Amino acid sequence: MSELQFDRHRRLRQNSTIRNMVRETSLSPSDFIYPIFVVEGESNFKKEIPSMPNVFQYSLDRVHEELDEITTLGIPSVMFFGVPKNKDAVGTGAYHEHGIVQEAIRLAKKNYPDLVVIADTCMCEYTDHGHCGIIIDGDVDNDESLVLLQQTAVSQAQAGADVIAPSNMMDGFVIAIRHALDEAGYKHIPIMSYAVKYASAFFGPFRDAAESAPQFGDRKTYQMDPANRREAFREATSDIEEGADFLIVKPALPYLDIIRDVRNRFNCPIVAYNVSGEYAMVKAAALNGWIDEKRVVLESLIGMKRAGSDLIITYHAKDAVKWLHD
Repeated sequence: MSELQFDRHRRLRQNSTIRNMVRETSLSPSDFIYPIFVVEGESNFKKEIPSMPNVFQYSLDRVHEELDEITTLGIPSVMFFGVPKNKDAVGTGAYHEHGIVQEAIRLAKKNYPDLVVIADTCMCEYTDHGHCGIIIDGDVDNDESLVLLQQTAVSQAQAGADVIAPSNMMDGFVIAIRHALDEAGYKHIPIMSYAVKYASAFFGPFRDAAESAPQFGDRKTYQMDPANRREAFREATSDIEEGADFLIVKPALPYLDIIRDVRNRFNCPIVAYNVSGEYAMVKAAALNGWIDEKRVVLESLIGMKRAGSDLIITYHAKDAVKWLHD
């Protein structure tokens, strides 16, 4: 064998210290954003979401339990989703001054001032029909919906949100919200746009958590076709031109190619949303003893970073930080 000439790649893998020294991609607590579901009109309420083990809905008076743990772990940011007491055709609770997300933001910024609080800006949790805008003549009206999204974003900024994250996928939603924030004196508030959001089956458990399933039809007229790659560039380009500061790709694992494509084309921070269905599948397999949960989760998250994401919205965040410290 001495006459053979070949590369010896294993030289850099021979022990854990060398592997750590040459590792190209890493995870840290600062990479993570943790989603939290807050329920209106309840007290002393904490309910596990059946399809998302170890993820809970909280009443406002108990959300501090989650926030205490998050800040202790060093996770720098949370994203609030609201479950309102009442819903109506125009999603009034989304933009009410004392809506559940607005109140959660106030509580968080008062008691955890260093925590970066991101507000999900959408209508689906608040409308009785479960769609992300106003229904006119049986369809979601794009432009009329933008008006309510502007009101929602401004009310969230007034409550103290550090970042506005519109997830509704209406055309023009970024420029409309940017204009409204600027006019209201919030030029400093960045927009984390759900720029590339696919009409995905992986969102199912989230709709249990946020109680936001559409009551008729689906969201395929405003969320993207999973078969389309080039369309992602058009969506992301529009959002950057309209004033987005971050770009979200959602879901993450089935769309790692899209994350890489978006990373290669844009210089702003790229955010992967590791969605509820991805979380639920891992949890179900782990609870059945079919996989090593720790290794699978950390490998999945490192894959999202390697694909090009700067930040990851994930329900695994708390576990991942604990495992990184092991």
